[in-house]
Amino acid sequence: QVRLVESGGGLVQPGGSLRLSCAASGSIFSINAMGWYRQAPGKKRELVAGITSGGSTNYGDSVKGRFTISRDNAKNTVILQMNSLKPEDTAVYYCNANLVDYRDLRANDYWGQGTQVTVSS
Repeated sequence: QVRLVESGGGLVQPGGSLRLSCAASGSIFSINAMGWYRQAPGKKRELVAGITSGGSTNYGDSVKGRFTISRDNAKNTVILQMNSLKPEDTAVYYCNANLVDYRDLRANDYWGQGTQVTVSS
């Protein structure tokens, strides 16, 4: 069974930084892409950043220039470095992975439990 475990969320002041980590584990055959989405109360889930197995990255418009996504393929881990945080970044951040479970052999999306990021004075 595939598991995604997020860490690094918390409370930070505007202008501060946080580093989120997501590690995928379990019966993983291959990972196509990993990324982060977020959802604030009353708003739809939106893409924050994603990275493919080949290293191509994609960022939501609201975080470009402030957030950086990276990966450690050997550890099946994706990192989101968040700088210059704003109150509007407050949301639950969910790790996502598109991967193949060797017990399924189909590419599917998997989600972590979510980690709260709160940006407030």
